[in-house]
Formats: sequence, structure tokens, C-alpha cells
Amino acid sequence: MKLLTTSLFFLLAALPAFGLEGKINGADIEPHKYLLDTLWVVVTAVLVFFMQAGFAMVESGFTRAKNAANIMMKNMMDLVVGSISFWAVGFGVMFGLGNSFMGTSGFFVDPSKVDAYASLAWTSVPVYAAFLFQVVFAATAATIISGAVAERIKFSSYMIISILITTVVYPVSGHWAWGGGWLADVGFLDFAGSSVVHSVGGFAALAAVIILGPRIGKYTAEGKVKVIQGHNIPMATLGVFILWMGWYGFNPGSTMAADASIGLIAVTTTLAAASGSFIAFLVTYMMHKRADVGMTLNGALAGLVGITAGCANTTPVAALAIGAIVGVAVLASVALLDKMKIDDPVGAISVHGACGVLGTLLLGFFHSEKGLLYGAGFDFLKGQIIGVAAIAAWAFGSAFILIKILDLMMGIRVTEEEEVDGLDFHEHGASAYPNFNMSMLK
Repeated sequence: MKLLTTSLFFLLAALPAFGLEGKINGADIEPHKYLLDTLWVVVTAVLVFFMQAGFAMVESGFTRAKNAANIMMKNMMDLVVGSISFWAVGFGVMFGLGNSFMGTSGFFVDPSKVDAYASLAWTSVPVYAAFLFQVVFAATAATIISGAVAERIKFSSYMIISILITTVVYPVSGHWAWGGGWLADVGFLDFAGSSVVHSVGGFAALAAVIILGPRIGKYTAEGKVKVIQGHNIPMATLGVFILWMGWYGFNPGSTMAADASIGLIAVTTTLAAASGSFIAFLVTYMMHKRADVGMTLNGALAGLVGITAGCANTTPVAALAIGAIVGVAVLASVALLDKMKIDDPVGAISVHGACGVLGTLLLGFFHSEKGLLYGAGFDFLKGQIIGVAAIAAWAFGSAFILIKILDLMMGIRVTEEEEVDGLDFHEHGASAYPNFNMSMLK
């Protein structure tokens, strides 16, 4: 290990410094900091990468067995096509020099043109390391949609939607907040992406679900909700644990530097997730006299999403409060969507959309220095309100227009026969469980 560390130190120290690479805001840094920052960003990027497995398992577990392989393929292709499209276009749109709306340079990520990525000059890591960390964020924003549209969307249409999210929808609003765009000028703060990543995915998912319509049999003619059980709760539970672990890359990694703040960020992340899960469990137990596994799991994810905006700028006690608030909110959101006959099989819109917005707004109250509850004025909260409204409107509006055009051109929903039989058979000619009696699992 000592030999490996020493070798990496001299390798990185020997690399040329192109702006970001070995510099912070144009000033040279010590080689050992360059090494540590780079290693930290790459390791946390790998943790966020592993979240893709968590999403796949949660979505598959919460849906029916006849669609499990389809869920896995969608999550796989989110990462595959998202990596290519974000490298070619999305990273430049998000972080490239341009105007207050979008970046217009830095396409086909090229470290020799590092000046195009001036919005990232606050971090010392190489351009490629910065891209690696950001591309897995882009894949996260896209894959949130997968669960919401599960069991009824054409695979080919979904792939196109995934590309649109990682090249247009996510990078544009990301540029507004993180790439030198106009939201930074109004004081909007979203440290790791409650709104920039999660609510973008949640509101884009809402647009897709409205266009798709609910699954067959989800609502009766009288408007009552028919529960469609997921086929594998243990898989969904393991997926949540993987996501929670990956969040230690998502939030602490957003420092893009190995500094002392990562300890606080990890603690606030942990407490918010625990609080959200406990409150969701407690409320559902009080209402129904049983411990609801699905809602308890989604409560943890709600807490993680809710704290993501303020994980670096809140106290542990504030993190507990934020987690508790979003833990209740996710339950209310799920119930409201069902009343509106908006069918989201995994609760993605509620977890990522509603709790992403709420978590970002709550930072306006709980920020340790600028928060309303800490004696600061209304200005910071005003910036948060502007930011969440703008990002939600952009994500929903742009996704709705793009997906509606796609629907008119080629259709995005499978046939009734395909939906009833299951997408695994019709879309992939495969079964996730070929040796089981599928009639017992559907």
C-alpha cells in the first residue's frame, strides 16, 4: 500500500497543470493535496457509481417479477448511454463557458482545453476526475425516471428519454446552479443536488408518468387504488442499503477535495436518513398498526434526498429535523399522487421530486449561518425559493415537451398485451426467473 501511494504521488506530481489540474482558482497547490483530492474524488465517484446497482435493485424489488429484467436493462443503459452523451455534450453544457443559460464549449471532454471549464476552478482535481464524478450524477438524475415509468414504457423510447435527460434537461439546470449560470447570482445553494440532481429526475419522471398514464389495473373505475405488490422486498431493502452507502460518495464527495468537512457531511447524511426512515415507520405504524417495509425504506431515501442540499451547512440536530420533515412529506406525497391517479410504482416522484424541493427549501431555515431559524434575514430563503421553482419548472416543462414529441413520433407506451404478459418477454425475450413458476410471482 505504501509503495502504491508513493507511486501515485509521483505520477500525479509529474502531470502538467492545466488550470484546474493542480491549481485552485489559478493558484498552484501542494502536490500531496493534488494527490489526495484526486484520489478522494475518484473513490467517491466509484461509490456513486455503485448507487446504480442500488437503484436497479430498489426498482426491481418494488415491481413485478415479469418486468425485473427490463428494470435491470434500463438501469444499465442509463449508465451506458448517459456516460457517452454526458461526455460528448452534457458536461460542456453544464460546466463549459457560455452564457447564463447554458455552456457552449467544452464538448467531448478535453483536458487540454481546461480553460473552458472555468466554473470548476475551485477544485484542484484533473478534468477527467471531475468528469468522472459528474457523469455518475448525471446517470443518477436519469435513472430516477426508470422506476416511476416501470412496467409500461417501451425500452427504445426510454433509451431516448435517458439520452435527452443527460444531454439537455439535467445539464442546463445544472449549469444555472453549478456551472456559472444565473441561479448562482441570486444566492441559490444546493451543495450536492437535492434540487439540481434529485428534483430534476423527480419532475422529469412526473412529466413522463402523466404522459404514460397508470398501469393497467392500478385504479378501479370508482377511482380506488389497487395495491400492486412488488415481487422482492429483500432485494429492494438491499438496494436501499446500497444507495445509503453510495450517498457517502454523493454528499461528502461533492467537496471535490479531501478536507475536514467530510466528517460533518457524513454525519448529517447519516442522521437525516435515519430520522426520515424512523418517522416514516412511526407514522405508518400509528396509522395502520403495522410496520410498513416499503414506506420505511422510502423514508430513508427521503431523508437522504432532503439533506443533500444542506449536508455541509447544517448541524446534526438540524439534519435530524430535516429528515423527520421529509419523512412525513414522502408519505403525504405518495398519498396525494394516488388520489390524483398518478401511478409511480416505486415512489420516485415523491422521494426525489417532492423531498428534493423540500430539502432545498428547508436549508433556507436550517443553514447554520444564513438560515431563518438562526437569525438571518429572508434573502437566503428567497434565493432558495427562486432556485427550486426554476429548476422544477425547467425539469417538468422541458421533459414534458420532449417526451410528448417523442410520444407523438413513435409512441412511448407498450401495448396492452405486452404490459399484461410482462416486458421481460416482449422487450428482451428473457425472464429474470426462468426456473420459477412465474404465475405465482406476477
